[in-house]
Amino acid sequence: MTKKVQIGELKLGGGNPVLVQSMTNTDTRDVEATLKQIRALAAAGCDLVRVSVYDEACAEAVKTLTDRSPVPLVADIHFDYKLAIRSAENGIAKLRINPGNIGGEAKVRELADCAKAHHIPIRIGVNSGSAEKELLEKYGGPTAECLVESALNHARMLEKAGFDEIVLSMKSSDVRLTIEAYRLAHARCDYPLHVGVTEAGLPGQGTVKSAIGIGALLADGIGDTIRVSLSGDPVPEAAAAWDILRALNLRVRGVQLIACPTCGRTCIPVADIGRQVEEALADITVPLKVAVMGCVVNGLGEGREADVGIAGGKSGGVLFVKGKEPRKVEGNLAEALISEARIVARERAK
Repeated sequence: MTKKVQIGELKLGGGNPVLVQSMTNTDTRDVEATLKQIRALAAAGCDLVRVSVYDEACAEAVKTLTDRSPVPLVADIHFDYKLAIRSAENGIAKLRINPGNIGGEAKVRELADCAKAHHIPIRIGVNSGSAEKELLEKYGGPTAECLVESALNHARMLEKAGFDEIVLSMKSSDVRLTIEAYRLAHARCDYPLHVGVTEAGLPGQGTVKSAIGIGALLADGIGDTIRVSLSGDPVPEAAAAWDILRALNLRVRGVQLIACPTCGRTCIPVADIGRQVEEALADITVPLKVAVMGCVVNGLGEGREADVGIAGGKSGGVLFVKGKEPRKVEGNLAEALISEARIVARERAK
């Protein structure tokens, strides 16, 4: 089990639930635009949100952002340790730095003392595209061993400064390399791990790469917080992260749709009903399993196991609600399913 660190009211690592995070892509100095995106990410299920702090104006904006944010914020810092210190003084809940690029041992110690005084953990973020030249030469490229050695070397800089509230990440855009690096880190240290496939790409291919890399690690019990990295609007990152967690039954939030792939026995328009159900129930945040099945072969069992489910028949469908005796329904099957799902969701929300 990894060590536990505190991020505001959140507990990261130590066997606590895997946390979902993303990162704003607004100009951090534009407080209102950044707050709007933070709130959208929080509504989509992010437990914490990271913002870029790249100049003094960003560091000053942190004060207002942290005061008005619905979730703890993380400051992403490169090169200037003073920006990290100012962010800590302005209420940031966590820092993301690379100790090797902020100016030497004395500055690392000063930052560590500040983080300790404000009870702020630090994530050391190592990417395959930014590993140190000497380690790349030693290992012949950004191998798993290279990334882990880099991360642990940086961790030792903080440990030497008397600081151990550390989170590690060793990301690559290569899925296999990402998996290998995190498995190696998990074997070599007990620091909590921030897991993700960096620069995965656009939604679609990038979502698949993230699901494979993050999912493989989570299935092995590796990973304490996750970020799906997709180009464009960051809000879909949160949805993808929750899809990964739901698929592994690690955390449950909102509607999990079970739908058959359809075959020649299909009696109802499964895909159409499934889309209507997902769209109509998108606002539900309580855990709810909804099944849309095309026939009675697997439909009866899947429908009975879901909170609410429907199995298609030749003259309508059979509606299941929380394992009770099913009833026949005709007409608009999607409406009937949505109506029952909302009733169950309201009861569960009480």
